[in-house]
Amino acid sequence: MKIITIIGARPQFIKAAMVSKAIMQHESAGIAEYILHTGQHYDANMNDIFFSRLNIPPPAWQLHCGQGSHASMTARILVETEQVLRANRPDGVLVYGDTNSTMAGALAAAKLHIPVMHVEAGLRSFNKRMPEEINRILTDHMSAMLFCPTAAAVRNLHREGIYDGVYHVGDVMYDAALAFGQIARQHSTILDALHLEPGGFYLCTIHRAENTDDSERLASILRALTAIATADRPVVLPLHPRTRTCIEKYGLLPAIAASPSLRLIEPVEYIDMVMLEKEAAAILTDSGGVQKEACFHRTPCITLRDETEWTETVDSGWNQLAGHRTENIIRCLHAAGNRKTDVTEYGSGNAAGEIVDIMLRDMK
Repeated sequence: MKIITIIGARPQFIKAAMVSKAIMQHESAGIAEYILHTGQHYDANMNDIFFSRLNIPPPAWQLHCGQGSHASMTARILVETEQVLRANRPDGVLVYGDTNSTMAGALAAAKLHIPVMHVEAGLRSFNKRMPEEINRILTDHMSAMLFCPTAAAVRNLHREGIYDGVYHVGDVMYDAALAFGQIARQHSTILDALHLEPGGFYLCTIHRAENTDDSERLASILRALTAIATADRPVVLPLHPRTRTCIEKYGLLPAIAASPSLRLIEPVEYIDMVMLEKEAAAILTDSGGVQKEACFHRTPCITLRDETEWTETVDSGWNQLAGHRTENIIRCLHAAGNRKTDVTEYGSGNAAGEIVDIMLRDMK
């Protein structure tokens, strides 16, 4: 059985690493995987060391589809991915999450009548202004096998009339949190490099277009960060390239420079990010993946959005929806110490193994 995995951004490689490892453990069953990287997101940290630490081979195909509008990017991914699929005719195509690479890869495969398998199926924010929401809905409706991380995701699919091929397997990101949490403790030196103490800093990530492309929203978030950053507890902000560009375009650098405790740094390697997540006093983010990782590592999270696909994190108390308004963000941070409960929705840490077992059992 030949599987082509289509991914285009670093978080997808983290998820794919777990499934790739499970596939390699089943090589004797005749399953082989080949990775196609669309190049949707350029990341200087995705070098040979990145792949070796994840214990996955570098991509078999490296496209360069990371520039332009959503439409032009999606079109290039669709055209170039179709060429690869036509030439190699896999038995199935595996996609992750909700990026343009996810949707375009699924569409290319579906048009060629190649079964699509979607990991993280069934997630819904119910906000169709988000491009990710459009991508995940379309991908789910093209997929033959839908691997859901939560029971809520299964219910979302049922509400849309999707019943066949739906599996509740748990979350591969929980698998990754368990695996790389230990590796981070052994190998990461990021705290020493940044002169940080465990529990003595806040971690922030901002990258979603709804925040970066709106000058008022971005300015409001940055005002909150400068307000909460102190010498005793700085805010560490690994800066996404799009966010940096927007900060410069909107003339927001002087306000940041006036607050030396708001520390802008370059994007960091994955194990360093895990270490920062584990040791932060709290995390402020608009990333869906970071929301979950905060919950996995038992770090309070403030989500800089008005809704989330990961409602379990909110229900448990580990996550709060703050939106973009300065006063709301500060208020939520002050409430971050409130009582929390464990989240058991995400499985036992063997979601990847379950996915591969199901593929081997049920793929026709």
